[in-house]
Amino acid sequence: MSLRLTAPVVLPCDPTCSVLRDAVVDVDDSGRITHVGPRAGAPEHTGPVRELTGILLPGLVNAHAHSPMTVLRGMGGDLPLVRWLQEIIWPAEATMVPRDVYDGMVLGSVEMLRAGVTTSAEMYFHAEEVARAVLDTGARVVIAPAVMDVPGFDWRAQLAGINAWIDADGVLSGPGDRVELGYGPHSGYTLTPEALGEVAAESRARGALLQVHVAESLPEDVAQRESHGSVPLLLRKAGVFGGRVLTAHSVHLSDEDIAVYQEADASIAHCPGSNMKLASGVFRMREVREAGLRLGLGTDGPASNDDLDLWEDLRLAGMLARVSTLDSTVVKADDLLLMATRGGADALHRTDIGALEPGRWGDVVHIAADDPAFAAGLDVPDAQVLSTLVWAAGSRRVTDVWVAGAQVVEAGEPTRVDRHRAQAAAGAVTARLLAR
Repeated sequence: MSLRLTAPVVLPCDPTCSVLRDAVVDVDDSGRITHVGPRAGAPEHTGPVRELTGILLPGLVNAHAHSPMTVLRGMGGDLPLVRWLQEIIWPAEATMVPRDVYDGMVLGSVEMLRAGVTTSAEMYFHAEEVARAVLDTGARVVIAPAVMDVPGFDWRAQLAGINAWIDADGVLSGPGDRVELGYGPHSGYTLTPEALGEVAAESRARGALLQVHVAESLPEDVAQRESHGSVPLLLRKAGVFGGRVLTAHSVHLSDEDIAVYQEADASIAHCPGSNMKLASGVFRMREVREAGLRLGLGTDGPASNDDLDLWEDLRLAGMLARVSTLDSTVVKADDLLLMATRGGADALHRTDIGALEPGRWGDVVHIAADDPAFAAGLDVPDAQVLSTLVWAAGSRRVTDVWVAGAQVVEAGEPTRVDRHRAQAAAGAVTARLLAR
């Protein structure tokens, strides 16, 4: 049956970041939104109605993550990026079996859902287990199975596996189109230009999203600029652009690189928490936004952030942009909220998630207002509601979450899996990896 959700405040995350008062969100029995607007004048509704007391907004979109790395959280946390990968992460991942990835992804998915993140763009291996985990938790995922030419990985076999999977199941699959498949060439330093071009050609042929790490660390940027001019120029020369391309991090961009992105309609997943923890650098948000590039926010992996709470990265993105430019107006609360919702969907080249609009999937989050952050209640100016939500409240009072109209979090707990069992299963994996 169709569902009606009502609340004192609804944030549809339309381009102007409207604040609707005493409003409703209607979701039909297929899981799609049919109406959003003030209760007065809403169409007749005969199905169930949930009267909620706080704020309704679209599920957040985590535009870049490696969520199964919950089982690696805390390992090598004080090393720089390249050493962290080569000495700690890749050796540990080489010993992981498919079930480890499933257990790590279930816990990661639960962590995100409880923070109001309904969609995550994942790059990882044993990707079938990533999909299985997300279907079990009820979340939504955009999977880019990793393609890498490093010891222990066969990039051609990985590419062939993705091709076969998409050819069998299509780019979108699962109830509510909750699984999207794409390609994950890791980076310009783990694949040759020829390999990057071959992966990109396969992704374009299938209309699939390609996710790739770009200019994340200074050593990578310096090396690639000496060899190819820059990482974006390398990607252009290799033939990576031309389809749906999402670049993760893109910290070290020149004006020329930004122009390359403009020409290619490439998008960026900005990961401020990871960039700060790994001392990767400060993203040029002002210039990227002025160029009109597609821009979303990502947590990166829970071993490099070290959590999957996109609200935290939302705030970090704003504060970094302000302090790096010494301009408190360079990005505002509504800009940041849209970046984590509508902007994240746009970064994934998707128009069916990221906003509460008719035709989009009913991915909805309820944030209760019973919290010190909302001591003055919700009957305050619109700008104050947005500012309090973004800068003060965040994920702390996420109480209910729906994905494609199905409730997957109720009273702060997942409805489809047992959180405590998920924590125990992932913890057992971590213990075994530490003992290896």
